[in-house]
Amino acid sequence: MIHSQLRSFHAVASEGGFTAAAKAINVGQPTISTQIKALEDTYGVTLFHRRGRSVQLSDCGKALYKLSQKILTLEEEARDLLNNYGGVLTGDLRVGAVGPYHAAGMLALFNEKHPGIKLSVTLGNSMEMVDHLLDYSVDVAVLAHTEDNPAVYARPFSRHPVVVFVNTSHPFADRTTIRLEELQGQRFVQREVGSTTRLAFEEALKRSGVTVNPVMEMGSREAVWLAVERGIGIGVVSDIEFNPHPNLRVLEISDAQIYTTAHVTCLKDRKDSKIIQSFFDIADTIKQLKNPSQA
Repeated sequence: MIHSQLRSFHAVASEGGFTAAAKAINVGQPTISTQIKALEDTYGVTLFHRRGRSVQLSDCGKALYKLSQKILTLEEEARDLLNNYGGVLTGDLRVGAVGPYHAAGMLALFNEKHPGIKLSVTLGNSMEMVDHLLDYSVDVAVLAHTEDNPAVYARPFSRHPVVVFVNTSHPFADRTTIRLEELQGQRFVQREVGSTTRLAFEEALKRSGVTVNPVMEMGSREAVWLAVERGIGIGVVSDIEFNPHPNLRVLEISDAQIYTTAHVTCLKDRKDSKIIQSFFDIADTIKQLKNPSQA
């Protein structure tokens, strides 16, 4: 297998088609098609199932894609190491985050200090971000739950209490606090499985013997806000993620300590990367500014 064939394969797999791959890596489409065919013929495998102009990875292709992601990421890392060893940091940094709230300050300060590094951001829940770290599709991730994965290095960044919020027409709307037992049987709009906020809240309910009525599951906090704003049920969010809205009211939970903890993470075998280390340094700087006693 030669490097150009693997590069062409990875481009087609990433872009979902030969035409898009050709544009992405600035290589003619016939060249890419020839390289993919040679790769398949040499090893007697099928890497893609053709669907008109689009393609779908075969089982073999899926396995190879995971490896090609690692290989090309490490190649980029080697190039960045050589470029950056004695000079200004340059290259790319792919950041994953559970939301813009924790990561925005880090991204802004990192961009200010290292303008030569191109940043890209992927959003999702903590479970998805760990998967992205493991398949090398992000380099660092700001997430709220690491599940003690032995492959992941995690550094705590901040801790935030979980709150509930309701529509202004809800009977609880004139309140500022609430006890967990008062939520018994209440209609709830919940986040998808993999949400750290949902996990923390459900564990607290279980400890207290309280059962709520989940009437809807939404794939993002923005969707939960919209559902609560329309009076469908009660929502749950960490306090840093609550956006004030004229039709919403936030209530602190008075009889339980429920928190989510943001972590800055990367793969353990990549934490010595100079660019990744620089992102951790930025996170530490922000943390120390917010908590001078920890400096």
